[in-house]
Amino acid sequence: MEELGRVTPEEYKKQAKAPVVLVLDNIRSMHNVGSAFRTCDAFNVEKLYLCGITATPPQKEIAKTALGATESVDWEYAEDVVVLAEQLKAEGYAIILVEQTDGSIMLQDFDFAQYGKLALFVGNEVFGISDGLLPLCDAAVEIPQFGTKHSLNVAVATGIVLWEATRK
Repeated sequence: MEELGRVTPEEYKKQAKAPVVLVLDNIRSMHNVGSAFRTCDAFNVEKLYLCGITATPPQKEIAKTALGATESVDWEYAEDVVVLAEQLKAEGYAIILVEQTDGSIMLQDFDFAQYGKLALFVGNEVFGISDGLLPLCDAAVEIPQFGTKHSLNVAVATGIVLWEATRK
């Protein structure tokens, strides 16, 4: 790891973070949860929120894909995703849904820089974002797709959007 120039989990906890939190809304796959931890670590995200039925560490299935990121990434469980969204909004976060909606903006056209702090919400693998979040959102972003499928795996979508949100 020394050759790769990686920081220790202790050093990671102390370094400045991107002004981004990720919220998992009722994610049923623990592998997707573990992947979100690992992706949050990679993109230096402030915090990961696990909501509703989303499993929390310690779980073998989460650990398998997180590869230790449950120790480096700050996380919190919140039962009600709408209450959490209201709290984050009150703290000055823009509520951004990763969802296909009537008014969603294609990812390549979305300007994350127009917002200060970002709260990115990713929804359930089958049902998407909880309906109660729609009236609270500042925007919804959609990842363009060119194949026969109309959605991406939660872990893949999370990685794509976090890259876009943190690269600038």
